[in-house]
Amino acid sequence: MIAPMNILIIGAGRVGTSVAESLVSERNDITVIDTDPQRLRQLQERLDLRGVTGNAIQPSVLREAGAEDCDLLIACAPMDETNLTVCKVAHDLFNVTTTIARLRSPEFVEGSPLLAREGGFAVDHVICPEQSVTTYIRKLVEYPEALRIIEFADGRVTLAGVRAYAGGRLVGHRLDEIPTLVPGLDMRMVGLFRGDQPVKADGDTRIEAGDEAFVLTRTAAISDMLCALRERDQPVRRVMIAGGGKVGLRLARELRGRYEIKLIESDRMRCDYLAADLGSDVLVLHGDSTDEDLMADENVGDMDVFIALTSDDEDNILAGLMAKRLGVRRAIVLINRRAYTELVQGTQIDVAISPQHAVIGELLAFVRRGDVEAVHSMRQGAAESMEIIARGDRRSSKVVGRRIEQLALPDGVQIGAIVRGDEVLMAHHDTVIETDDHVIVFLPNKRLVRPVEKLFQVGATFFF
Repeated sequence: MIAPMNILIIGAGRVGTSVAESLVSERNDITVIDTDPQRLRQLQERLDLRGVTGNAIQPSVLREAGAEDCDLLIACAPMDETNLTVCKVAHDLFNVTTTIARLRSPEFVEGSPLLAREGGFAVDHVICPEQSVTTYIRKLVEYPEALRIIEFADGRVTLAGVRAYAGGRLVGHRLDEIPTLVPGLDMRMVGLFRGDQPVKADGDTRIEAGDEAFVLTRTAAISDMLCALRERDQPVRRVMIAGGGKVGLRLARELRGRYEIKLIESDRMRCDYLAADLGSDVLVLHGDSTDEDLMADENVGDMDVFIALTSDDEDNILAGLMAKRLGVRRAIVLINRRAYTELVQGTQIDVAISPQHAVIGELLAFVRRGDVEAVHSMRQGAAESMEIIARGDRRSSKVVGRRIEQLALPDGVQIGAIVRGDEVLMAHHDTVIETDDHVIVFLPNKRLVRPVEKLFQVGATFFF
């Protein structure tokens, strides 16, 4: 039996609440500190956790919250200075072994001497939801056919989520027919969803138009794989961004020079700042992205991608729907409220992104037991993909030295690829797992995490 972790979360805002929801569901002991008692009360009514009201930079508040027995502290208050101070106090006074801080400033980089445990702010790991969302969206612009692009093993393996459309080469065919349909393309379909329900991804399953498929392949082959699943989209040349906040600015910086970019911002002073920062590579416009006349005048219908990143969920949804009606090829919207994300599913909006789910995987990698290198949350947190290192030998491990077909994998769990040194092996039933292999695992349901963790644990001697 795996003992639960004692986790202390600082801040009950959107990020802190999302983190608490995810970690409570994995049977951890969670305590949340926030200065707003009403917010904590609402959180405690929904989730099985403990709330402590107060300022977390004060040692007395940390002590009341149980910092002395804390296994992991996650500081995700709104201000960088609060999170830095909390990590420092927790380390110096309570010997908290692992600290994670949400830091917006790009000047605080993981590994920096400023964040060192000795002589610094004692921050072990940095998370930045704004950068996570920016990276997420940039990959969707680079691969317009995909709903999600996830990289593993230092970028050598890619998992793509894609909608199967009528006319694609694979629609109507069984999964075991894929090798003959796309010869020379080594890939594994590890997950398949029809509507809200997972479909068993075995050889007899037929791909239907509208299915959401998760397919794993070598990163070098990602473009060919996407083309096999659906008709190839035209390359992206023109991008319109609505909202010049932290995410909008970061995204424009990363895309400029590669695409024609228009950025719409409603605040005049912010427009001046954006124009000075981004230079002539980006056309900055002052206006409201929900203004149909403005959108039409700026030819949003000629854009390849429209991305709504304002701080208002309703405006983002309205702007995205309007852009689609005016003819934009692809609309991506940022939505903070989970209820809105679910409502958008099935509409003309192509991709709805939750900033909380974009970053939650980074945190889960530190919470999961064993040698979990990476965790990615998908389908609004319902499914996951993991990169796990196989440790031990045949006597001490349930996976090392065994063929994949011999493993007691929970129903629906798929091993898609194995990275062995510099070699990428697409997984087959007779592939043997060796010590130190990086194993890419897809879980269609988050409830399967614990059985997978136990399977990869190194423990007592096993005889098979």
